[in-house]
Amino acid sequence: MRLGFLGLGVMGTPMAINLSKHYALTAWNRSANKFHALKTSSPTARFAPTPTAVALNSDIIFTMLFNAPAIDSILTTSFLSSLRDKILINTSSVPVSYSQHLSTIIHSAGGKYIEMPVSGSKVPAEQGQLVGMIAGDPDVVETVVKPVVKPLTCAAVYCGREIGSGLKMKYAVNTLLITLTAGLAESMNLAKAQGLDLEAWGRVLAAGPMASRYSGVKVEKMLRGDWEAQAAIRDCFNSTELIRAAAREVGVECPLMDVCGGLYGRAVQGGLGGEDMSAVGKVIGGM
Repeated sequence: MRLGFLGLGVMGTPMAINLSKHYALTAWNRSANKFHALKTSSPTARFAPTPTAVALNSDIIFTMLFNAPAIDSILTTSFLSSLRDKILINTSSVPVSYSQHLSTIIHSAGGKYIEMPVSGSKVPAEQGQLVGMIAGDPDVVETVVKPVVKPLTCAAVYCGREIGSGLKMKYAVNTLLITLTAGLAESMNLAKAQGLDLEAWGRVLAAGPMASRYSGVKVEKMLRGDWEAQAAIRDCFNSTELIRAAAREVGVECPLMDVCGGLYGRAVQGGLGGEDMSAVGKVIGGM
């Protein structure tokens, strides 16, 4: 089985590394210098000059690109013609309508389309502990996709045949993730403003019923003032926009997402887009 991977960003690089340990892998990224980390970890991995070259040398192609326009930019005639009898697995976070549109394009080109957004950030991606939320043809998912994504995931949950089901699941899950992260940042700001020992604050959170692996990682980063992105603020803001749009489409209020979207939008405007999403505390109250 030959795999292709398009997009070597914060998430794409560790995902490609884990896949390359089990399969022959060809990768592409808009900035070729991003290939260095993959090549260092996986000497057998190959870099292709174009997405078309990746598709021509692969049976299954993964996409992990920033947004719909980034995906549109690779959908050349030559790329689409190279997808016949192949599977494209889109792990990028995009609007449901766009994923459905992409599915139509891929099927018209003679390929198969599977949607698999993931839950988890850089560390789970490095550990192969992402949660995949899969939508598409159940036979393709069970016989091909689930075995192939085992190096990436601790769980690959089938969300339905209808394209968009995986993304809708991610929107729901990320609603909790984003509000939790903003809540941690706000909690730390209040503790700091009250003159509390922040190490003690962290120990109280870790000992209580709300503690989780995720909160432990984020609290540790916040206490160290480590803002290196595991999930970047710009990506988080993009998620809030997708979630709010999905909520409007089904007529559901998302007041917490409205607030978080405003906070993450301010953070992006303030030049913090490349920092970890937990750095949103800097716009809440001077973390």
